[in-house]
Amino acid sequence: KYPALLVPEPEGGYTALHPDLKGCVAVGETPEEALANLEEARRLWLEVTQERGDEIPLPGAGTG
Repeated sequence: KYPALLVPEPEGGYTALHPDLKGCVAVGETPEEALANLEEARRLWLEVTQERGDEIPLPGAGTG
């Protein structure tokens, strides 16, 4: 499981991201919505990365 970072935005809402997966970011009005959107973003991120034949980082590799 990839660690997630949840950031409250000054103008409202939340940004959620996986530090291990560069560019895997989602937003939502609530923390729950942002994290749910991040789940979908992660699935798509991994799918596209695999299709390209790029290396998929291990969970925890980018939090170091």
